[in-house]
Amino acid sequence: MTMQTVGLTALVEKLKLKNLTPEVDMSDTVITTPNINRPALQLAGYFDHFASDRVQIIGYVEYTYLKHLTIEQRLPIYERFLSSEIPCVIFSSRTEPDDEFLKLAVKHNKPLLASDQETSPFMAECIRALSTMLAPCISIHGVLVDVYGEGVLLMGESGVGKSEAALELVKRGHRLVTDDVVEIRKVDEETLIGRSPAITRHFIELRGIGIVDVKELFGVSSIRESKQIDMVIRLEEWDKDKEYDRLGLNEEYTEFLGTKVVCHTLPIRPGRNLAVIVETAAANNRQKKLGYNAAQELYRRVQESIAGKGKGTI
Repeated sequence: MTMQTVGLTALVEKLKLKNLTPEVDMSDTVITTPNINRPALQLAGYFDHFASDRVQIIGYVEYTYLKHLTIEQRLPIYERFLSSEIPCVIFSSRTEPDDEFLKLAVKHNKPLLASDQETSPFMAECIRALSTMLAPCISIHGVLVDVYGEGVLLMGESGVGKSEAALELVKRGHRLVTDDVVEIRKVDEETLIGRSPAITRHFIELRGIGIVDVKELFGVSSIRESKQIDMVIRLEEWDKDKEYDRLGLNEEYTEFLGTKVVCHTLPIRPGRNLAVIVETAAANNRQKKLGYNAAQELYRRVQESIAGKGKGTI
């Protein structure tokens, strides 16, 4: 896992920002942190502990403050601010820089951008976008599908039937996120987002048939770009000497990027309808989130029966 960076051009496209300095080349400008800074103190002349590596956002309050300053007061502040190693400056709330700010930005090769959004919602959207793009990322072998709103990651040895199971799930109305390679990003301490590499997006490889374009074959309702990973199902060949979980009282977990995800091991043998089992596992996982656990309910009934308090017999 390597340190992530985001090109400024990608952020401009993502947030649909207006470029106020087209003469400034921003193709090599990168952002290394999802945090942002509103430079109110810096525009007042205080530069100690200035977070210059962050995206700088000037809102309506900073804009009106600058309007109250004379040119003689503004120019030294502009010079020091724009000569810092900042990646860019974004003006929100339909504000725009004055001529002196524009000229110094071009002089110091600092991109100036603008958004019509109000400052607070724009800041939230900017942080969310940067957090996703800069999130720690790994690539694993597997298939990610959206089943009943649950992100199910199918894992297992090559040839065990992951792609075939995903294809049957798509035919049953569920959605494919990615086949073969899953890019997993940790967007916060508890959330893992899976998506497909651009080059293999919407494709499934089926042995004996070849490459299938799911989007073209089954329509746009059969795919999605990304999905939170809610559970993992490991597919493996049936081993008669191995004990498999038959109750589900104790959850098993697997870990990606330090975040644990519920994991089930599913033995494969002829005659087992894999798609139906995956659907059932996804629905059961969703039911557990809503507060009902069938295994615990059975255990409770058994305990009540043993204690002579059961309402029925087993």
